[in-house]
Amino acid sequence: MDSPPDVSEKAPALIRDDTKDRLRAGDIQDPTSNLKGSSDITSSRTMSASPTPPRRMSSSGRPRSDVGSVLAHHSSVGDAQSLASIDRPPSEEEKLPASKIYHPLSFPVIALLMPASIFGVLARLGLQAITTYDGRSIFPLAWVQAAGCLIMGFALGMKEPFGRFYGPLYTAVTTGFCGSLTTFSGWQLDVFESWINGTASHRDWFRDAIDGVGKTVFTLAISLSAVSFGAHLSTLIVPLLPALPPPSRRIRYLLSALGVLIYAAAYPAYFRLPAAYRHEATAALLFSFPGTLSRYLLSVHLNPRFKLFPLGTFAANMFGTALLGTFQVLQSIQAPGPLSPNACSVLKGLADGYCGCLTTVSTFAAEVDALDNRRAWLYVILSWLISQILLAVIVGPSLGAGHVSRQITCTYV
Repeated sequence: MDSPPDVSEKAPALIRDDTKDRLRAGDIQDPTSNLKGSSDITSSRTMSASPTPPRRMSSSGRPRSDVGSVLAHHSSVGDAQSLASIDRPPSEEEKLPASKIYHPLSFPVIALLMPASIFGVLARLGLQAITTYDGRSIFPLAWVQAAGCLIMGFALGMKEPFGRFYGPLYTAVTTGFCGSLTTFSGWQLDVFESWINGTASHRDWFRDAIDGVGKTVFTLAISLSAVSFGAHLSTLIVPLLPALPPPSRRIRYLLSALGVLIYAAAYPAYFRLPAAYRHEATAALLFSFPGTLSRYLLSVHLNPRFKLFPLGTFAANMFGTALLGTFQVLQSIQAPGPLSPNACSVLKGLADGYCGCLTTVSTFAAEVDALDNRRAWLYVILSWLISQILLAVIVGPSLGAGHVSRQITCTYV
């Protein structure tokens, strides 16, 4: 006689249904969750042990790098597209809310570039003036490049705090002030004048070569060291900074209006102040913001398009160097005669203001320091070599024909 069925037994289908219901209710732990948890722990340990800073994803899906962390950790990025954010205001890559993100070409960003350009030019001209003296051991531009790169590295490490406070201030400090304080075209012209002994010093060709190589090597070394040191300083200081409340809408509007007014004041300063000030400062102030804006637009539109090296910064530095060589030739004309004082003041303003702000060593040094070795060396060699070739093509024929002098012949007053 058959025994009655055990009430504890269930059909296989009913067992499966009951198990699913209990899993949904949380009574039974999913056996795969332990594997998943252990995998998460393992991956988190691996990430924490890795010295390489995390890569962030941009809105376009490409990995981005926190350049400040890359410099502070002596790491590198795999392609130049990851460096396109250096000149841009803080964005979602810094984990900011949408309300604190500014478009790169928005009015608050552009407005703050105006006074930053003026202050950068004034700082460059002032540093060059106080470091130019007889018997100096360090050439004046070395001080300029070191100061700008140090501030640049520090600002890169503070990009997220800048974004949480007021994003356009970051672009004003990096692209505006540091980019206008340092000058790539001035550096390259300084090296070229060493080759041709533009200062008419009593030395032979071998000392000319030593002088040019020295200015090349030491400028690179000082700039790369300064931007890396600035990034390290930011890692020490940022954790100590209090979280400041962002400015109100009225304060933000006031900052934008003040930026526009500061640059607008450069025009009456040029015409109202004595003519002796034009070649010293006021002419350069007029052309400072157009130079910075040109570089910024090239950076925003071209840097994300090329993986090998930052194309926008490269184009700005090459174009500015070619322009500076042209202005140098015009200021050195000796036949049929030198230009008028007004024309010389405008050319000096274009050289110091537009070309000085169009080209930059601070961004260039940050990009070189963050790129991997192969791309960094290619970027440096191409930038230096093409700049010297451009100056040789522009200045060399005029010197050979005897139409221009090795020294500037312009008279300003």
